[in-house]
Amino acid sequence: MKSPLSDRLVNLLFYGFLAGFSMYCLVPFVMVISSSFMSESALLKDGYSLLPRDFSLLAYKLLLQDSTIFKAYGVTIFVTVVGTLLAMVFTSLLAYVISSKSIKYRNHMAFYVYFTMLFQGGLVAEYILISKYLGMKDTIWVLIIPALISPWNMFLLRNFFASIDDSLKESAKIDGASDLYILFRIILPISMPAMATIGLFYALAFWNKWFEAMLYISNKDLYPLQYLIINVIRNIEFVNQISANYSFVGELPPKLSTQLATTVVTIGPIVLVYPFVQKYFVKGLMVGAVKG
Repeated sequence: MKSPLSDRLVNLLFYGFLAGFSMYCLVPFVMVISSSFMSESALLKDGYSLLPRDFSLLAYKLLLQDSTIFKAYGVTIFVTVVGTLLAMVFTSLLAYVISSKSIKYRNHMAFYVYFTMLFQGGLVAEYILISKYLGMKDTIWVLIIPALISPWNMFLLRNFFASIDDSLKESAKIDGASDLYILFRIILPISMPAMATIGLFYALAFWNKWFEAMLYISNKDLYPLQYLIINVIRNIEFVNQISANYSFVGELPPKLSTQLATTVVTIGPIVLVYPFVQKYFVKGLMVGAVKG
């Protein structure tokens, strides 16, 4: 049946609004990319622009000739890959235990995890614990170990596991399968939507690590990308450092454009990957919310 004219007008209005709002959200991103290809003099004279004026690659040449950005990339990639894999393993183990009705104290364990979502020891206690007692200050593991289990992600995965028919586990146990075998060979293969969603949550969290680096890391070789961006934006000495060995003939040192270029270089990979995995958000969240 053909929809009424009023419904089509409403749909057109909503689609037009969403398209306009999407374009509005893209404007700052496009402006940052465009302005990073402008010369310093053009930026100071004309300001940021949607289309680059006085096209220049000097900021990217300066940025890529210094090893700082590559070290930060290595740290962030290591933290994201290793942290996501370890977090998925530990979160899956805990979620499976809490979702299993045969575990006697599973509700007590769930409350213990839920309690951490409501109350925390505070920043001072956390700093003393991590730096003094755990000895993880100025190590790359301080960006990984404290964030291995997210209570929100664990409960989301627990809900998904709880929605799986118990007959699968019972039939496997009758055949002599252990809980680890059931988890890794039966439960996880049919939980790919939820696992992809949780993995994406963890990967984004580890990729955007900066606050922990500010608190616990003083070694510049261990700076992740996001903390490097903050330092570049706050401290113009970074630009002076990487441009010390470069001769500027008839050009201004690209301080503003280097800051913009650093932002583009550091956010590029996650922006390119996100559109291919965003479909798992809705699917994983909806399936994981079927049963509480």
